Amino acid sequence: MSEVSRMHKAGVPAVLNFAVYICSTSRYRQILQGGKDVSDVGGETIVELITNGGHNVLFKKIVPDDSALISDVAQQALEMAGVDVIIFSGGTGITPNDVTVESVSPIFEKGLPGFGEFFRRLSFESIGTAAVLSRATAGVAKGKVLFCIPGSPDAVRLAVEALILPEVPHIVKHVREQK
Repeated sequence: MSEVSRMHKAGVPAVLNFAVYICSTSRYRQILQGGKDVSDVGGETIVELITNGGHNVLFKKIVPDDSALISDVAQQALEMAGVDVIIFSGGTGITPNDVTVESVSPIFEKGLPGFGEFFRRLSFESIGTAAVLSRATAGVAKGKVLFCIPGSPDAVRLAVEALILPEVPHIVKHVREQK
């Protein structure tokens, strides 16, 4: 990293608070049917990586692939005091049920297209041309950062380790700047 980059990143918040939403109708139904041990490897991986990175996960919730509900929880998270970063995992593919991107991206005040571009580039190195099927994206709104990432454990690990954790303190610093 150049000296200019180091100076630019000076003063970033050391600890951030995350809200995590897992978008999965099948897991949501399991919970409704009384499932206490619903398997959520991707969500557990997100929580583990964030906490191991020295940050806090305020909560992790599983929601169905319902556009109105996802949009509502995104708006609610933007209003929550103490939340710095919101991650939506799942629903970023191209099936008819994949509605996370359409539900969250209209909320962005500014998009971060580089996030999705880099995610797909790094995914290509692992999975080849199937990376074009991912619509991972990110943006900022109300002084918070929102990420939409795939739900598979490998994709979660790639997104959180390689892109989110290294850069999110810098992003938060900038979205909190005053005019």
